[in-house]
Amino acid sequence: MAITTNAIANSFKGQILRAIHNFTASTGNTFKLAMYTTAATLGASTTSFTTVGQVSSSGYTSGGKALVNSGVKVSSAVAITNFSNVSFTGVTLSARGALIYNDTATGDPAVCVLDFGGTKTATAGTFTVQFPAFTTAAAIIRIGNA
Repeated sequence: MAITTNAIANSFKGQILRAIHNFTASTGNTFKLAMYTTAATLGASTTSFTTVGQVSSSGYTSGGKALVNSGVKVSSAVAITNFSNVSFTGVTLSARGALIYNDTATGDPAVCVLDFGGTKTATAGTFTVQFPAFTTAAAIIRIGNA
């Protein structure tokens, strides 16, 4: 079992063309970030939220936390979306990675997998996932020419 590198879910790519996901800030879908241990198997082939391998620790709620969407921007032929940093407070947990998924769409479809590069921990404290800048070179989700 493993979390295999940062990856956009393959299923997400097709779902974009079928208008399953709406990243409009404030009025779009609700996206969540769920945390996972080394027992999880997550990667580009992940199709939806799963509880298998999800963190089960003090202060963490199954399904994770809702994300605040930065909206959509297109610049230099690249479309981007991003999220505000998210913090889990008062938690004791160890996480190897995370899954961003669409909590509004039927079946909780996967958007992308985040690989933390190793197990990260918080003990009776705050665990924060920091997202990159909302730019065409750094945003967490970027669609552009290859």
